[in-house]
Amino acid sequence: MSTWILLRGLTREQGHWGAFVPTLMAALPSGSQLLTPDLPGNGVLHAQTSPTRVEDMVEALRAMLVRQGHRPPYNVVAMSLGAMVTVAWAQAHPEELTRCVLINTSLRPFSPFWHRLQPRNYPRIIKLLLTRASAEDWERAIMAMTTRHPADPQATLQHWLQLRAAHPVSTANGLRQLWAATRYRAPQAKPPAPMLILNALGDQLVHPSCSTALAQRWQLPLLRHPTAGHDLPLDAAPWVAQQIQAWLA
Repeated sequence: MSTWILLRGLTREQGHWGAFVPTLMAALPSGSQLLTPDLPGNGVLHAQTSPTRVEDMVEALRAMLVRQGHRPPYNVVAMSLGAMVTVAWAQAHPEELTRCVLINTSLRPFSPFWHRLQPRNYPRIIKLLLTRASAEDWERAIMAMTTRHPADPQATLQHWLQLRAAHPVSTANGLRQLWAATRYRAPQAKPPAPMLILNALGDQLVHPSCSTALAQRWQLPLLRHPTAGHDLPLDAAPWVAQQIQAWLA
C-alpha cells in the first residue's frame, strides 16, 4: 500500500482541497492511502503557533504523522507553501519521500520576489490588512487572486467561509507563515526523490515563470494547464489527477 500526502499553501487547510480528494483517489493505484494533514497554525491545528522556518514545519509534520501511526515512505502532492515544505523534507530526509508533485510553487533563489508574489496583488493585500475587512471580503479576495474558473464559485465561497469560521487562522500565524515562505532558500541541487511540476498559466498570484525556472534548474518534467489559476486543483481537478496518473504509469 502506498501512502499519499496532500499539503496546502499559506493559511489554507485540508478542507480547501474540496472535490480534488476523491478525484485524485480515483486516479491513484488500488490500495493507496490518502492523507490530508494540516500545517501548524492552519485547519484543525489553527490554535498552534506556526513555525517561522519551513524546516520546522517539516519536523512538526513528520512528528504528527508518527503520532497518528503513519510511517514513511510517502508520496506527496503539494502546492505553494506546501511544496516548499515538501522540498525541504526531501532534502533533509530523502529516504522518506518516494515521489513529489509540486504545484504552482516558487523557490528562492531561482525566482525574484516580484515573481513569487506578483505586484498586481500588492494593493489588494495592503487594503485588506489596513482596513477592517470582513471574512467574506478576505475570501472573495483570495478567490480573485487564486482561481480563474472554479466549477461553482458561490458554493466554493460559502465552503471557504465555513472553514474560516470553524478554523480561524490568526493574523500572527498568517504573517509567520509568510515570513517562513519568504526566507526559505531551496538547495541548488535537486533532492533525490523523483519530482513532477504542475503549473497553471493563468496563475495571477505566483508568476508561471517560477515553475519554469525550477524545472530548468533541476531538469524536472513540467506540465502546464493553459487557463487555470493558482489553485490548480480547484480549477482543474480532473486534469491534475490525470497528469499524476500518467506520470505514475
